[in-house]
Amino acid sequence: MNEQMTREEMQQTIDQLREQVAELESLVSQIMVPIIPSILPDTILIPFAGELTPEFSRNVVSKVLNHVAATNTQTAILDFTALSIENPDSLSVFGKAIEELSASLSLMGIEVITVGFTPHFAREVTMSGLPLVNKLKSFSTFRSALQHLMKQRGLEMTGAN
Repeated sequence: MNEQMTREEMQQTIDQLREQVAELESLVSQIMVPIIPSILPDTILIPFAGELTPEFSRNVVSKVLNHVAATNTQTAILDFTALSIENPDSLSVFGKAIEELSASLSLMGIEVITVGFTPHFAREVTMSGLPLVNKLKSFSTFRSALQHLMKQRGLEMTGAN
């Protein structure tokens, strides 16, 4: 009987640990790709960080699409400054995720802008032959993307440069 209780307690502990792991994975997912409102109305910034995996990509696409469906988002700025592409498989995952996300957002009437391609990353993406390369509207920095949007919307940026 005592041994049986130990097995039940162990199973309970395992179940609790699995729940904690799931909660932590969810938290990490939220931290890795937060959705940040921009200073411009109806514009969001989505900074990508870390290594892209297929599961993570699916979660990001789902999270972003759910967010824009519930808001009045007109423009989504995807920032790849902190994204890591360590192996060739990651580049394929990146291409599929960004193509799915940008195509879905475009179908929803949302303008997609990308920023943060380092020279090395830009070259890797270009050399990979990913079909999305020529479809992306890109700027070197978030600031330059905002300046473009402000000009497009008839707004001016004031203050120090």
